Amino acid sequence: MQESEIEQTLPRAMRTMRLGKHALLHFVIWLGALATFAAADSWSTVTGLTFAALLAILAAVVTGITSTTIIHEWFHFLGAWVSGGRYGIPKNKGLFVYDWHYSENSVKQFYIMSIAGTVGSVAGIALLWSAVPTDTAARAALTAAAIASLAYGACVEWPVLRRTQRSGDPLAELSKIDSRVLTRSFAVAIAVGAMAWWALT
Repeated sequence: MQESEIEQTLPRAMRTMRLGKHALLHFVIWLGALATFAAADSWSTVTGLTFAALLAILAAVVTGITSTTIIHEWFHFLGAWVSGGRYGIPKNKGLFVYDWHYSENSVKQFYIMSIAGTVGSVAGIALLWSAVPTDTAARAALTAAAIASLAYGACVEWPVLRRTQRSGDPLAELSKIDSRVLTRSFAVAIAVGAMAWWALT
């Protein structure tokens, strides 16, 4: 029996428990980042210290990226579920909450799963935008970092979707993501984030 078949035959309670552990880990990480930003932002507002302001901006960047990335990944999972795709829930907790079984899913299912991640990034930006006003440099950095996270994900994932239209083999196209692609995507994300921050401040 293949590993994917074993994953699919695991009791629902075990799969749900594994998924719950991933959710708990991500919630704790997000809550820690948000609490750090809130504390740094409050310190900066109360004292007006330059160091406090810089720390608040740094915390905002981490929180913006963390928030959007976590929502992005859970929307990927939501897309996998909605598409009716076959996937496993890994034992080890980490950023990725499921293992997509490429050989057992269609290209259409892959597209639904993939595009859902971008929808999640947009939702994360909208959430931060509506919840935190961009009336200080640090608070603007929170939303700007979320926008940068969207740009990074788009630079990595959208070319894969475009190439998959031609090849019909998403796994082969994903294998083309190398350090050069990641470095270029990171550079684009920094530029987009900087422009967003400048526009918001």
